[in-house]
Amino acid sequence: MLFDQVNKELELAERHLMVLRAVVERGPIGILKLAEETGMPTHKVRYSLRILEQEQLIRPSTQGAVAGDAVEEFLCGFDASISDVVSKAARIRELGKSQ
Repeated sequence: MLFDQVNKELELAERHLMVLRAVVERGPIGILKLAEETGMPTHKVRYSLRILEQEQLIRPSTQGAVAGDAVEEFLCGFDASISDVVSKAARIRELGKSQ
């Protein structure tokens, strides 16, 4: 329905953040270890790694994924970005209540 795509995107963002957190906290870390620690199938971990690498949040190394050049800036702006999403969701909630 109306929010199916939004929910899918939020689930995907959650997955990417779980992988990013594991890489930042325990990197260098490989795909199999990430899959084991996150409980995700390896194909989903691989996709998240690819997206995170495109965003320069991680980078590959011979020992596994490590934090990338953009991760510090991303983490510094994280609270503001999430607050923006929450504010938008609150406005949408209010629009739904007025019906």
